[in-house]
Amino acid sequence: MYGTVARMKFKPGMAQKFTEMIEQQEDQGRTRPGSVGIYVYQMDKDPNEFYMTVIFENKEAYVANANSPEQHEQYLQYMQFLESEPEWHDGEIVWQGA
Repeated sequence: MYGTVARMKFKPGMAQKFTEMIEQQEDQGRTRPGSVGIYVYQMDKDPNEFYMTVIFENKEAYVANANSPEQHEQYLQYMQFLESEPEWHDGEIVWQGA
């Protein structure tokens, strides 16, 4: 499996709008071929700081999604809520526990 961990810092008051937007996109059935899951964490110490993990079956599926026009459009939508660009940390998942 392959994926990314993104650190995102939201503008004050924008975190809730972001979660509403991603829930709406999921409800509309946006598909990401090879997607295994997405998890979004809101930090206790700073409610405007989020970490998002995105998991794909393999690197090829991840790269195809990252380069898709749909993902670019979604990224542009995200940016309206953020103070700056996310920090991206891509890599191979080498262990998974239960």
